[in-house]
Amino acid sequence: MPAAFAVGIDLGTTNCALAVAPLTDAVTPATAFAIAQLVAAGETQARPMLPSFLYLPAEAEGLSGPSIGLFARAQGAATPTRVVSSAKSWLSHTGVDRRAPILPWQAPDEVPKLSPLDASARYLAHMRAAWDAAHPEAPLAQQELVLTVPASFDAVARELTSEACRIAGLGDAVRLLEEPQAALYAWLSDRGASWRDQLSMGDVIVVIDIGGGTTDFSLISVNEEEGRLQLERVAVGEHLLLGGDNMDLALAHTLRGKLGTIDEWQFRALTQACRDGKEALLADPARADFPISIAGRSSKLLGGTLRTQLLRADVDALLLDGFLPVVAKDARPASARRVGLQTLGLPYAQDAAITRHLAAFLSHHPSPTAVLFNGGVSKSPMVRERLLQTLSSWSGSARKVLSGADPELAVSRGAAYYAQARRGGGVKIRSGTAQAYYIGFERAGLAVPGMAPQIDALCIAPFGMEEGSEVELRDALGLVVGEPVSFRFFGSATRRDDRVGAVVDPAELTELAPIETALAGETGRVALVKLHARVTELGTLELSAVETADSRWKLSFDVRVQ
Repeated sequence: MPAAFAVGIDLGTTNCALAVAPLTDAVTPATAFAIAQLVAAGETQARPMLPSFLYLPAEAEGLSGPSIGLFARAQGAATPTRVVSSAKSWLSHTGVDRRAPILPWQAPDEVPKLSPLDASARYLAHMRAAWDAAHPEAPLAQQELVLTVPASFDAVARELTSEACRIAGLGDAVRLLEEPQAALYAWLSDRGASWRDQLSMGDVIVVIDIGGGTTDFSLISVNEEEGRLQLERVAVGEHLLLGGDNMDLALAHTLRGKLGTIDEWQFRALTQACRDGKEALLADPARADFPISIAGRSSKLLGGTLRTQLLRADVDALLLDGFLPVVAKDARPASARRVGLQTLGLPYAQDAAITRHLAAFLSHHPSPTAVLFNGGVSKSPMVRERLLQTLSSWSGSARKVLSGADPELAVSRGAAYYAQARRGGGVKIRSGTAQAYYIGFERAGLAVPGMAPQIDALCIAPFGMEEGSEVELRDALGLVVGEPVSFRFFGSATRRDDRVGAVVDPAELTELAPIETALAGETGRVALVKLHARVTELGTLELSAVETADSRWKLSFDVRVQ
């Protein structure tokens, strides 16, 4: 059965969302799909967002099984050790086994646990079930599906996201899209053809996406092709585990002193309560405070609850001064010397100042002329004003603000628009590689005592190489098989004119992580191969060494092409 709908899926750190639009000849704005979920014990309602929380009840509670959504999030304030949260951040954490049952993190032994992969799959399966119940004639797995991921997700996190889709019964056809691009697609959808009246040739848009678990920066340029304005994603920031989760934790530390002595279990509950308070205050500018209560540890029923207030002044001061300080253009994130022994946990950014990370990102790229905000935190007018103030101070001129899209639902709506645009009729953002990539090779020559062999860098993927494209290097190289060898890789975001096969001095490039491996084959044999590089639909770069049609080696160079 052909697909009837374009569906955008936002698998968020703190909230998930679905947006839908009919697949017709015309591109139409997508609308939010209300997701049925447990909102209280025994009460189910459909809401436009599904909180990314999974509650694992104890047998004594008499619940039918794990729950996902609003009720699960509420249980985080009462029973934090039984609630899975931030699964998306754990899915991108290279320091843990993301297939191992580790969540809820550091929960007692009696609490059942899930892997970050399984938790993500369960969120997707919940959304699929909610959709299928509402559209039995058009199952979700048979629709045109686009799921969003942070622009800074590496290849492994992207592959795990795709695997979660398969586990959830969505099949192999789900396409991945960078979240900042999705946010801009939502803006384009709302503007229609008039977007070309608001942007001009030479404009550079910075998308500032402050999500629950990550902060993403992307630059999208406005170019002209055959007399028409076109959009191209030219840069994305590094993976930055900094967002709403950090803010919730900081607010909890602020209120901890008002409550007196509390233990670690109570502090987790306080952090969840601060999350609820922050979202309520950001959603309602007229609200001055939010009541905070957590269970006490007293055996007495009365007087066992600790209470305080989260004030708007606390939220605004913390967000502005702690996370968005006004800094100079040449500011850089602070990096303290790390302690030799640490507890395991999410690798949050050491410097919480988002503006310093933004300054570091923009130092390598053209100054933006327009800005698009995304993420729930950006709903605050004070947050947007502080970021605009900082950007303007760096260049001395104001930025165009691309406003209008709901920052909490824009990503899912933009993903649905992209699904429609792939069928034709909509605007597509070009998003080739934002770096050129190179592999090191050893130059043949006489051995000289005390001198290492000369290493040159060979361009295997030029800047701007489009997704889905493949190139072959013209000249053959010798590939050592059958014994341990090292492959060195390099990148450059500034060398935009190197073509495939160009030989470059590695000193002019940034060295990436090497690959230590032993390729299958007769020990010590040197195979004459040609290198093939391909940018996949997932936005990763694959490198293969081809000897014959039936003899090839994949070098596992699956870097995120950012």
